[in-house]
Amino acid sequence: MPSADEIREAQRESWVGLSAGWNKWDASIMEQLAPVGAAIIKSLDIKADQHHLDIATGTGEPGLSIAKLASSGRVVLTDFVGEMLDIAQRRAEAQGLTNIETVVCSADDLPFGDSTFDSVSVRFGYMFFPDMAKATEEFVRVLKPGGRLCASVWVKPEENPWTSIVMRAIASEIELPALQPGEPNMFRCAAPEFVSNLYKDAGLSEVSEWDVPVVKITDSADEYWEMMSEHASLAVTALKKVDGTAKLRIRERVIDELTAFKEEDLFRVPGLARCIIGIK
Repeated sequence: MPSADEIREAQRESWVGLSAGWNKWDASIMEQLAPVGAAIIKSLDIKADQHHLDIATGTGEPGLSIAKLASSGRVVLTDFVGEMLDIAQRRAEAQGLTNIETVVCSADDLPFGDSTFDSVSVRFGYMFFPDMAKATEEFVRVLKPGGRLCASVWVKPEENPWTSIVMRAIASEIELPALQPGEPNMFRCAAPEFVSNLYKDAGLSEVSEWDVPVVKITDSADEYWEMMSEHASLAVTALKKVDGTAKLRIRERVIDELTAFKEEDLFRVPGLARCIIGIK
């Protein structure tokens, strides 16, 4: 298995390439993930003077929404890909938010002192951390006593057709590499209690988890295909390995399967996430 540094470097290169797609489709992605962000924010019980840390923030959520609630507080957005943080910074400026700052860093080596933050959020970052236990220890270290940590992860592929229908279509053309045990991937944390046990091992109490449904909505099948092939990390990586003719066949399979999710003039493809909360 690659070393942690090798995994980080490969991920950084991948997400730098994905940043343009995330920027292009930001509004649609944020709409899909909004229920998860809302669930995280509700569980953190944000106060006006909150000092909050948003890990693996990507284009800025839920950190930017938290900054609006913590009007006299401070929100730090971190990611290990500067290009993603650049998008988050532009979004913050467009929304007139002045109580945020961005920091490029790894989740398992945070440049903050002990007991610095009232709360920490990690929306869809856990499954990509090379060392999830070490990262969790870091989150707990920077939390103040009584502070809350809330994360979200994806439930198993069968519960997330919004991405699995694309991957099945790709698998019909090429053999996808088998995932090694413990290897970072989108569904690495899908098992119930997986992240909860990381929390407990790191010393958090009152740990609980719950599922949150999401829906990817597009105006057309073509829009869905374009979006998924430009921003979904699993799909983008796999599609680099097929030629133009095979890619057309994959697209046709995806669009054909997508018809099952058409409702009136929209396509609504469901998914399921899990949120996990714990208190220091």
